[in-house]
Amino acid sequence: MKKTVAAALTAAFVVGTSATTFAAANPFSDVPAGHWAYNSISKLAAAGVVEGYGDGTYRGDRNITRYEMAQMVAKAMAKNPTGANKAELDRLAAEFRDELDALGVRVAELEKYADKVVWHGKIEYTYTNERTDPNNTGRKDKEKSNGFIFRFEPTAHVNDHWTVNARIDAEVDMKHDESTNFNLVRGWAEGDYDKFNIKVGKFEFCPEPEFGLMWDTEISGASLTVGSKWQFNALAGRLSEDKVGAGILGENITETDPSSVVGLSVQYNQGERGIFGGGSWYMVKDDDLIWQKRSERSDKKANIWSANLGYQFTDLLCVRGAYARNSKADWEKDSWHAELNYGNYEDASEKGQWSVYAGYRKYGTNVSFIPTEDDTLRGTRGFVIGANWAPFQNIGFQVKYFNGKYISAGEHGRGKADKFFGRVELFF
Repeated sequence: MKKTVAAALTAAFVVGTSATTFAAANPFSDVPAGHWAYNSISKLAAAGVVEGYGDGTYRGDRNITRYEMAQMVAKAMAKNPTGANKAELDRLAAEFRDELDALGVRVAELEKYADKVVWHGKIEYTYTNERTDPNNTGRKDKEKSNGFIFRFEPTAHVNDHWTVNARIDAEVDMKHDESTNFNLVRGWAEGDYDKFNIKVGKFEFCPEPEFGLMWDTEISGASLTVGSKWQFNALAGRLSEDKVGAGILGENITETDPSSVVGLSVQYNQGERGIFGGGSWYMVKDDDLIWQKRSERSDKKANIWSANLGYQFTDLLCVRGAYARNSKADWEKDSWHAELNYGNYEDASEKGQWSVYAGYRKYGTNVSFIPTEDDTLRGTRGFVIGANWAPFQNIGFQVKYFNGKYISAGEHGRGKADKFFGRVELFF
């Protein structure tokens, strides 16, 4: 980078340091007080944006690398400039985005500077093949699905702590050649402080402690989380009318009113490795819950208690499990699952991520109202295996297989069920 270009960038990096800050000795031996760029370079040195070389020189006539430029951009970003300086910094942050990411400056932080609204999303293709025989007749019903979701997930930064978020989906059923218009699935405001987080609106309801054992949907309401290693959460809200239904395989669902939910949770996680776990309580009220008892059909509430425990052995190896019980139900009143994970797959953000897992699931109908059913069917129990792989950056593959039986006996005993699940995700 030539001297003239370096000088222009130097002037753009003025981050508001007062004149008295640099009215001291020359910061660099090759930039004397009479030098035309002395004031700008002195400001940057006083602000910690530039450091020069070990021999006390600045070497302004030397070509610099993109990596060195990114270091200066990162340091300038930490000063939170405003006005014209921020506008110029926004452009530089976008130009040196890859180098900044390599330096460990989180992309999310860069986007906060570069744009008021940040758009993420993905195209998600899913294929499933279910074979079920709940009444144990010896003949399995087959159900296949084949389609994809086109998803947008914008985030608007209100200030340093508050964001407004959304999820917008359009679905395509390739088997029946049917599609939907874009639909607002989630929309919420979130305040994130050091040891305090609050969400208000319609947001994800898939509590991480239970790993999707009971819920994998959205809730309209509010959630408050306090703490770091020890975290306490309280939430309250409503689920849409078709999200809670008792009865075998969701039979006898009236779908007349939204469900109301309140919950309390306490969790402990000591860090990247070691033990984690905790407990939760949820109270659900819905007319459909009248079917959670075989004899006395009068109680429309569910009290669900859960406990979870896990251990992260290494960066790759983790074992975890969770248990939940509905004290109001008298059949299919408990759920649990346990699994062993090995690998580093998270979100396909890096090429080569992978993981494999094996586990056991039991999803009682009157506990796991909306579980993560990618690899298991509600009202069944059995073994599951799966694998994830990112052959390229932001492209992920998932395969899962479940084989088990129904929890409640059918006309001729406990029927069998198995399911294959495959998914391809392209993130942008």
